Amino acid sequence: MSLFRKKSIDVLLKETGTKGVSLKKDLGAFDLTMLGIGAIIGTGIFVLTGVAASEHAGPALVISFILSGLACVFAALCYAEFASTVPVSGSAYTYSYAAFGEIIAWILGWDLILEYGVASSAVAAGWSGYFQGLLAGFGIELPKVLTSAYDPEKGTLIDLPAIFIVFLITFLLTQGVKKSARFNAIMVIIKIAVVLLFLGVGVWYVKPENWTPFMPFGFSGVAAGAATVFFAYIGFDAVSTAAEEVRNPQRDMPIGIITSLAVCTLLYIAVSLVLTGIVPYDQLGVKNPVAFALNYINQDWVAGFISLGAIAGITTVLLVMMYGQTRLFYAISRDGLLPKVFSRVSKEKQVPFVNTWLTGLLVAFFAGVVPLNKLAELTNIGTLFAFITVSIGVLILRKTQPNLKRAFKVPMVPLLPLLAVAFCGYLVLQLPVTTWLSFGTWLLIGLVIYFLYGRKYSTLNNIDVEKKVG
Repeated sequence: MSLFRKKSIDVLLKETGTKGVSLKKDLGAFDLTMLGIGAIIGTGIFVLTGVAASEHAGPALVISFILSGLACVFAALCYAEFASTVPVSGSAYTYSYAAFGEIIAWILGWDLILEYGVASSAVAAGWSGYFQGLLAGFGIELPKVLTSAYDPEKGTLIDLPAIFIVFLITFLLTQGVKKSARFNAIMVIIKIAVVLLFLGVGVWYVKPENWTPFMPFGFSGVAAGAATVFFAYIGFDAVSTAAEEVRNPQRDMPIGIITSLAVCTLLYIAVSLVLTGIVPYDQLGVKNPVAFALNYINQDWVAGFISLGAIAGITTVLLVMMYGQTRLFYAISRDGLLPKVFSRVSKEKQVPFVNTWLTGLLVAFFAGVVPLNKLAELTNIGTLFAFITVSIGVLILRKTQPNLKRAFKVPMVPLLPLLAVAFCGYLVLQLPVTTWLSFGTWLLIGLVIYFLYGRKYSTLNNIDVEKKVG
């Protein structure tokens, strides 16, 4: 019962579909690319750009996005190698089971539960704010007690719109992966159209003098900006949780991961250039910098479309994050480290039905009742931790299993995986001490659960017994 016992890749591949009803293989490269863009472009492009420019990077925000993008590109290449080699649900959790062993896999899985769960709840709360703003435009206002999480000073009790959107997304996810992917694709097209509309209108109002001074806070400001806008990239790893539902994962997984990240990085760079070219950076410290910029140049008619794009953007982020959470629970449960209820698959829809509703209830509770401004910081450290682990895992498997069939290979090994570790490590060191302490507490809780439940019920126990009997 070693803590570092591993699952061979042959065992991982054989397990898919052998225990009860399997997940339906319904996705292609286009669906995966849309899932990636759906997860990445959301509040980051509509909110974080302004804060990062005004408080940290100034016009050099474009360099902040490039730094964060590079960290993600290096990590994405590592994800692509694993996803094409081990096309199994669970993302970095499953990869770690093959590379490092059970205890590290559990720690990473527990870490990703935090990432997806907290991110989903925080995104739902953000959706609620934009939705209420849209309703206010039509003269409709909800009773204050129903507009936000519990806060006696503000007189709020529950965030009803946040709970509504979580249950709506949960229902959609139970209808099958193809329907979810189709809805996501429609929303992604809407938000890309809105971003392109902003660029098409705004580019004519750019004043190059607004880019001077280019780096008002020095390079340390650019680095702080990179750590801030890293939130904007969180989510592409959710694409790898879909591996078991892809028709041709060896070919399509690398295409989906790398294409979605490339498209989003180009859009972020273009938006940050136009935004800081239209409005002096020190005036961008607002919650809606893109709409603010359009009002600044008296293009108010476009600002309404921006609100629509923001709502569409946040909806797809929530969809992909909750989807990733359910598939993560599914993979961990199938390995015996969580109760089997999470890995039961509906015969009719071929989705983990009970798991999806349990996830929806948990996300709805935290989004509707608990203020998440502190917990949201944990999403960042959790993601960076996963990126670093996957990048190291590529190096380990290249050493321990050099002859393993890899449909996609990270170029320039060990340089690129080490660059991923270095970039992500640098960004994680920019996070406050309180975030580290909270993250450590969460991991300790996870270890308690593993030693009380997971280690006892792990499916590897059966393999160990079979080996002894043999």
